[in-house]
Amino acid sequence: MTIHLTNDMPELVAIRHYLHQHPELGLSEFKTSDFLAQQLAGLGYEVTRGLATTGLVATLKNGTSNRSIGIRADIDALPIDEETGLEHASLHPGLMHACGHDGHTTMLLGAAKLLAERRNFDGTIHLIFQPAEENFAGAKLMIDDGLFKRFACDAVFGLHNDPAIPFGRIAVKEGPMMAAADECIITVNGRGGHGAEPQEALDPIVCGASIIMALQSIVSRNLHAMDQAVITVGAFNAGKASNVIPERAQMAITVRSFDAKVRDMLERRIREIAEGQAASYGMSVTIAYERGYEPTINHKAETDFVRDIARRVVGNDNVMDLPRPSMGSEDFAFMLAERPGSYFLLGTARTDNDPPLHHPRFDFNDDALPIGVAMWVEIAETWLKPA
Repeated sequence: MTIHLTNDMPELVAIRHYLHQHPELGLSEFKTSDFLAQQLAGLGYEVTRGLATTGLVATLKNGTSNRSIGIRADIDALPIDEETGLEHASLHPGLMHACGHDGHTTMLLGAAKLLAERRNFDGTIHLIFQPAEENFAGAKLMIDDGLFKRFACDAVFGLHNDPAIPFGRIAVKEGPMMAAADECIITVNGRGGHGAEPQEALDPIVCGASIIMALQSIVSRNLHAMDQAVITVGAFNAGKASNVIPERAQMAITVRSFDAKVRDMLERRIREIAEGQAASYGMSVTIAYERGYEPTINHKAETDFVRDIARRVVGNDNVMDLPRPSMGSEDFAFMLAERPGSYFLLGTARTDNDPPLHHPRFDFNDDALPIGVAMWVEIAETWLKPA
């Protein structure tokens, strides 16, 4: 059954535009949280606030079943200057919803309205509005604050918009969906000097360049060809003048993987290569290695369930299985590590050349709002289908 939401579109678009105009960074989404709490309480939900500072859970019970479901939307924005030129562009310089979390939040609010009106379920629905998906692992913070101890969820579900997928398509994948994300900061400790007398110094730039090139051998020569990993040096900073050899050079590295043994190997080899290369130049390194988001691993039964729901909502031809996982990361991984569930993608492409996520000209496609709402309503009502 396809749910049509034509009558609700103006209301949903207005909400999405309001959220887009008022972006807030992770763990600072105070006004967003206030707005959500007011909306949800007005729909009859029991609203619990304060998880991970600005997160909230809206609970709706119906019938007598002990079954339960959790549906999550992320609510935070990014530190990006918006360049869309739209009437509903961000009112806060340096902040924007460049990842579509305003759309995710709006779709779950739209679903909340229909679920409360229809009451076509038997059990408990927990709508999880999560802060700080970008960089601060808000999902883990909510779990640490007792999310699943306080709000029992037999399964959890989440989605993300994707402007690279044709509009209206639902993409699913069993097993690894997104990668673990780790960060490594390597500081090369040299000895500064005059650029005209390099023999009197220990040049950390030359040593750092050698480390960067050697790191590229890990994926190509230490990793099995059938495994997957990415090592990217995203920043390299050293020196300020052409005739001065600096004391130190520093690089920032992102490391992506799926398998725990591969993850351990990557860290070990990065450390060995950095220390070995530095020693060969008569220098030392200081390494700060931080394990970040876990890999996002979808559960089979729940992914099969989402696939079946998607076929009912958008039709067989608009449901696709992703051929491979993404090397991006997602903190919904922490929820999937605690509870069965599935994370899927909603295609929102307007053209063949839409701005990607995290781009200053990105804007969520409002035409996708009814599809996301329909998915959440169908998932919740089917999961908690009355006997």
